[in-house]
Amino acid sequence: MKTGITGGIGSGKSFVCQRLQARGYEVYDCDAAAKRLIRTSPDIREQLTRLIGPEAYENHGAHGAHEYSLNKAVVTQFLLASEEHAKAVDAIVHPAVFRDFEESGLQWMESAIMFESGIYRLVDRVIVVTAPLEVRIRRVMQRDGISREKVLDWMQRQWPQEEVCRLADFELVNDGIADIDEQLDNFLKVKI
Repeated sequence: MKTGITGGIGSGKSFVCQRLQARGYEVYDCDAAAKRLIRTSPDIREQLTRLIGPEAYENHGAHGAHEYSLNKAVVTQFLLASEEHAKAVDAIVHPAVFRDFEESGLQWMESAIMFESGIYRLVDRVIVVTAPLEVRIRRVMQRDGISREKVLDWMQRQWPQEEVCRLADFELVNDGIADIDEQLDNFLKVKI
């Protein structure tokens, strides 16, 4: 049975994945996979170069014969220019991540944009990790050393926690009080 783990910024989904990995469950990280595929896939490089231009990548092959360095400044400018641009990049990267997950053979997956990207269709059930807004804000400010305003700006770009909860099958509360390990143990006992 395949399980997806999601949650908004600062909810603690990475912490939950670490707790799963400590129990012997390997978790596929969609964000890390996307970054790896953008660096290593000739198909993605070709499509992004066609979409954005030859300046999308720099130092072609500088990291080895099969790795390419994304020009983050150029790509970020392209992404922020319009929602259509962001959707065009997603249309290239998301299907590659979907295929990579399916080929990985793993049963667990972490994705911050589980429902937005559509990758939830590849799993049988979805866990959402939640935390109160102020807890999430404080975590991200401490973790990334950024202002409250910047955190709130990032949160505005994500689906509301309540909406994700409505779509998910299970909720793990990571408020710093509730016992995550106990909740995980209870979840792992459930057979659907």
